Amino acid sequence: MSPSQEIRPDLDEGIDREVLGRLRQRFMLLNRGRLKRATDGLSPRQQTVLKLLPLFFHVNHPLLPGYVSGVTPAGVARYEPEASVLAEAQRLTRSFSYKARHGKPPTPIHGLFLMGSLGTLAQADKSDLDVWVCHASELSDADRAELARKCQLIEAWATTLGAEAHFFLIDPARFVLGERDAQLSAEDCGSTQHYLLLDEFYRTAIWLAGRTPLWWLVPVHEEGNYAQFTHTLLSKRFIRENEFFDLGNLAHIPPGEFVGAGMWQIYKGIESPYKSLLKLLLTEVYASEHPQVQCLSLRFKKAVFANRLNLDELDPYVALYQRLEEYLLARNEPQRLELVRRSLYLKANKKLTRPPSQRNKSWQRLLLERLTEEWGWSHETLATLDERNEWKVLQVASERQALVNELNASHRFLIQLAHGQQVAGSVSRRDLNMLGRRLHAAFERKAGKIEFINPGISADVSEANLTLVHQPDREDATPYTWALYANSLASQEWLSHVPLKRSRQLLELLAWAHRNGVIDGSTRLTLHPDSSDLSEFELFNLLGSLQDLAPLPLDSVEEAPLLRASVPRDVLLLVNVGVDPLKQHRELNVLMTTERTDPLSYSGVHENLVMTLDQITLNSWNELFTSRHDSPHALLDCIRDYLNSLPLHQPPPRLTVRCFCHNRATAIAQRVEEVFATTQRLWASGLNVRYLLQVQKHFHLLELNTGKVRHVALPNLAALQSHLGQQTPHYSPLYLDHHALAGHELALVLPMGQPECIQVFYRLDGQSADVYVLDEHNALWHQRLPYHDEPGLLLPLQRFLHSLLMRRNNRLPLDNPQQLVSYETLYYQIVPAGNQRARRVEPRPTPQLFTQKPFYDVQAIIEQGSDGQNQVSLYCNQREFTQLDLGSALYATVVRHILDQRQDSQRYRCYITDLDLSGLLSGAQLQSTLYLRYKAELERALNAALAEA
Repeated sequence: MSPSQEIRPDLDEGIDREVLGRLRQRFMLLNRGRLKRATDGLSPRQQTVLKLLPLFFHVNHPLLPGYVSGVTPAGVARYEPEASVLAEAQRLTRSFSYKARHGKPPTPIHGLFLMGSLGTLAQADKSDLDVWVCHASELSDADRAELARKCQLIEAWATTLGAEAHFFLIDPARFVLGERDAQLSAEDCGSTQHYLLLDEFYRTAIWLAGRTPLWWLVPVHEEGNYAQFTHTLLSKRFIRENEFFDLGNLAHIPPGEFVGAGMWQIYKGIESPYKSLLKLLLTEVYASEHPQVQCLSLRFKKAVFANRLNLDELDPYVALYQRLEEYLLARNEPQRLELVRRSLYLKANKKLTRPPSQRNKSWQRLLLERLTEEWGWSHETLATLDERNEWKVLQVASERQALVNELNASHRFLIQLAHGQQVAGSVSRRDLNMLGRRLHAAFERKAGKIEFINPGISADVSEANLTLVHQPDREDATPYTWALYANSLASQEWLSHVPLKRSRQLLELLAWAHRNGVIDGSTRLTLHPDSSDLSEFELFNLLGSLQDLAPLPLDSVEEAPLLRASVPRDVLLLVNVGVDPLKQHRELNVLMTTERTDPLSYSGVHENLVMTLDQITLNSWNELFTSRHDSPHALLDCIRDYLNSLPLHQPPPRLTVRCFCHNRATAIAQRVEEVFATTQRLWASGLNVRYLLQVQKHFHLLELNTGKVRHVALPNLAALQSHLGQQTPHYSPLYLDHHALAGHELALVLPMGQPECIQVFYRLDGQSADVYVLDEHNALWHQRLPYHDEPGLLLPLQRFLHSLLMRRNNRLPLDNPQQLVSYETLYYQIVPAGNQRARRVEPRPTPQLFTQKPFYDVQAIIEQGSDGQNQVSLYCNQREFTQLDLGSALYATVVRHILDQRQDSQRYRCYITDLDLSGLLSGAQLQSTLYLRYKAELERALNAALAEA
C-alpha cells in the first residue's frame, strides 16, 4: 500500500474537503459491498422488505405499509427513491404515485441503518433485520409515539413476507448523552451498554438511506480529541451539517459497561451459549485493556482510512474472531480458543462437509473454508460439528462442561472487575447476585439435583430406542443400580455397552432422562427389571407423571422468584416405585379379603403397604430435585423432610401423589395424600401441633414445630403414653389420625386437650379405674387405681390439684392479678365401663373439696441433696418425717403413723395431698404432670409399705 492511499486528516496541517469526500466514498464503497452481501443472503420476499424500507419512512401514504396518519413524521434526509423502488411499491398498490418533497419541511428521519449479523459471515436464513431509525431531536413526544406506531406496523407487514424486523428509535442528541428511547422490540441489550452498543453499531452498521455518521471522518488518533475535531469540520464548513449526524465517539469506555455487557451476555448464554460466547469474550478483552481500549470499531475505521477495504478481512465476525485469537494465544489458552472457533463455526452455520445449497459456493462458505483450513481442522472435526443438531447425550455432556466452565469463569471475572474498578451506579451488586443465581440455578451441581446438560447445544438429544436395566453393581453384587442404554438391547447384551446414565434410584434416572429430553413421547423403551417389580405399565405412568410435573420446555424464570430463596413449587410423590407391597401373596396366588383396609395397617397382620416414597420437586428457580425414602419409617421421614423444606408464610407447593404398584395402588396413593394434606394443614396453622399416626402396630408422633418438624417413633402403647407425658414448654395440641388408637379409650381422650386447663378422665373397670389427666400444656398422665366409689377416686386428686394451684399462685406477685394461675379442672367419664369398647366421653361435675368428711394432710417436699440424690420429707398433719433421719424406713414409719391416726381399721390407700418440688428446679415453672408423676411414685412407695404393715 502506498502512502497516498492512506488518508490522515490533521487539524494542524489543514483539512482538504476533497480528502474528506474520498474518505466518505471509501465507507460508502465498503457499505455497498456489505449491503449486496446482506441482500444476496435474503429470500426474494425479504429483499422486497429491505428495498422498500426507506420509502415507507420517506412518505405517508394510506395504502402503503406503516401508515398511521397524515401527520406521522416522514421524510428521510437526502433520499430520493430509485425507479426500481417505486415500481416495487406500485406492485404493492397500483394507486400509489410518488411526489417529490421539493419545498417541504426538513426531513425528520436522519438515517436508516441495518445493524447486527446481516451482511456478515454469521448471516443466516432466519437472521433478523435490526434497523436503527435515527430521527431529529426536535420531534415531540406525540411525534415519537406516531413514529413508533409506524415502526410496529412495518414490523407486522414484514412478518407476512417472512422477515423478522425490529426497529429502534434513536435520537442522536440524546444518544450522545447516554439516553435512549423505549425499545420497540424484546431484542434489546440493556440500558447500561451505551459505548459497547455504539462500538457494535459502528463496526456492523449498513447504511440504507439518509445522512452518514460524522464519526467516519474522525481519524483514530483524533478519537480523544473528537469534540474539537468535529467542531472544526462543521464550524469551518469542511462538511455540510445536513449530510451527517453524530452519535458520539469511543475515546473512553467506563468500566461499568464491561460489567453490564458481560452480565447481559451471560444471561443470554444460559440458554444460547454459543451465540453469546463470542461477545462475552470480547467484553473480557476490552476490560483487560482498560482504560486504553482498542475497540473493534476503531480497528475497522483505521483499516478504512488505510484503504484496506477487503470485505472478508473487515467482516465483523472475522475481525471479532481475530481479536479473540490474539488475546487467547497471548494468554496461552488453546482450549478456550478451540471453543471460540467452534462457536464461530456454529454461528456461521455453513456445514462444510455437505454440498453447497447452490451451484456456486457462497462467499461465506469460501471464507469459512479458508478459516478452518488455517485452524488445521480435520474432516472428522467438521463432520462432528455439522451433526450438532443430532448430538446425543454423551457428546452434549462433554460440550456442556466447556461451555459452563466458560460462563462461570466469566461471572467470576465480572465480580472481580466490579470490585477492582469499584463500579457503582451503572451496575448494582443486586444485578450481579441475580446473574449468579441464574447461573447457579441452571448449572450448579447439588445433592439430589437433576443436571441439565443441553443449554442450547443440540436441537434434539432424544433417543428413538432406549433400554432400561436393573442390574447388580459390578463392584458390589448386593446393591442394585439402574442404567439407561441407547438402542434396544436384549438380555445381557448391555454388558458390552456404555450406559448413557447410571443411578442407584430409578426416579433419579427417569427424571434426568425427562428433564434433558432423552426420553420423549416417541421413544420406545425396552425394560429388563431383574429383581425389581417394575412393570411396563408402571414405567409408562411414571414418565407421564414426570411430564405432568415438569412439561418441557420449562418457562423462563422471572426476576421476582430469583430475588428470594428458592422454594418448592410443584412436588410429586411416587409411592412404591418398582415395589409390590403384597408380592408374597401375589406369588402364592393368594387373594386377601379383609375388613382392615387401611394401607398403613392392612389386614389382620397389620401390614404397612407404603414401602418407599420417591419425591420429585420442581422449585421456583426451575431446579428439579429427587429424593427417596425407603427406611422402615419411610412415610414419616418423608413427611418430616417435606414439611421442613417448606418456606414460612408462603403458599405451599402443589402436591401430587401417585402410585402404580401391582396391588391397591389407588388406595395407597389416596391414603398417603390424605396424611400429607392433613400434616401440611396442621403445620401451616403455626400452633406447634403434634400429629399421631399408627403404622402397623407402632405409633409415630410428628411434632409440627414451625421451622423444625421432628419425628418420634414409638414401638408400643406404653412408650406412647410415656412420651406424651413428657414436659413441653408450651401448650401443644395433639391431632390423631382417624385410624390411630382405633378402639382404645385414648382415642377419645387425646383429641379433647384444651390450653390453660386440667382435664381429668376416668373409666371404671370393676374394682379398678383408669385415670387420665391432660395438663395445662396437654401432657398426658395415666394411673390405674383401686376403685371403691367416685368420691374416693376423685377427691384426693382434686385436693392435690387445688393445692398445686395455690402453691403456684403463692409464688407470683399480687400486684399483677393477670399473672395469677387460674387453671380450670374439668372431669369426664369414659363410657361404657368395663371391657367393652369405649364409645364416648361424658362431662362430670367437679368433686367438692370442702365436705363433712375430714381429710388427712400428707405433704411431701422433694429437694436435691449434696450427693445429687433426691431427698424426701413427708409432713403428716404438720409432723415431719425425713429421709435424713429415717433413711429407708421413711415410708414404713409414715404408714404406721397414718394408721394410728385413723379411727377405723380400714386399710384404704394413702394419698399425697400437697407436693413441693421447688428444691429440684429452683425458679422453674413445672407442669402438673410432673407433680402427678412424683405424687404417684410417692403414693406407690407409701401403699407398698401399707401392704406390708
